[in-house]
Amino acid sequence: MNVAMSTPVSRSGKNAIEVASVAVKKAGEILLANFGAIKQVKRKSQGNLVTNADTLSEKLIIDFLKKEYPDFSILSEESHSSTLVNDYTWIVDPLDGTNNYTFGIPFFCVNIALVRDLDILLGVTYDPVREELFHAEVGKGAYLNGSLIRVATTNSLKDALIGLDLGYSLERGSQMLDVVNRLWGQVHCVRLMGSSSLGLAYVACGRISLYFHRYLFPWDIASGLLLVREAGGEVVDWRGNRAGFKDIEVVASNPRLQSEFLHHFGQ
Repeated sequence: MNVAMSTPVSRSGKNAIEVASVAVKKAGEILLANFGAIKQVKRKSQGNLVTNADTLSEKLIIDFLKKEYPDFSILSEESHSSTLVNDYTWIVDPLDGTNNYTFGIPFFCVNIALVRDLDILLGVTYDPVREELFHAEVGKGAYLNGSLIRVATTNSLKDALIGLDLGYSLERGSQMLDVVNRLWGQVHCVRLMGSSSLGLAYVACGRISLYFHRYLFPWDIASGLLLVREAGGEVVDWRGNRAGFKDIEVVASNPRLQSEFLHHFGQ
């Protein structure tokens, strides 16, 4: 396990994990208040939407984080996507699973991670529908609503529940569909999640045996990378190299199942 690292106390005297946890819960209230209502929806690219709820959630989170930690940088999906990550930086996804959210499917979440340079110090993923708060601090384990969680011990693909998402790249999505076609009949079952952040959180708590994706952004995975690792798993790219929050490909699982998957489907 990684060595625990302390973070500065906020202006109001809270520690960073407390600040992030409050922020995601407040944002979750906004998402629930707007869920099922008529939304302003814009198309960023094919299959990639942004709603007024994304914007409202993001504004609340950014304002809250700036008040508590005015000197920290913020990299956020909707409005701060070009921020350079250096020293202490919050990485924020105000709504992961926007397509699910827009179409009324109750499977979405809010993500906040704190990084320092390339090191992920903490991650928080909150599912407001189920009131499930996943959190991890480096060297301190991973938790769901305060209870310690661990990755599944499934050691064979034939017994594994596999999760994935296709993303917004037609080429990479087609590649993943090819993998699914080859997986079919060799695994217990396959699930298309609609939220990469919850996919990683579900690996961390053992609900999913393995999750893979080939087109991601830092706000999608920064929290989940730490959750999985602090829960005893690992996250690598498709060549088996340890994945960081700047990587776009991930395979998350326990090391043994991950090795079998990469043996058959890696590069």
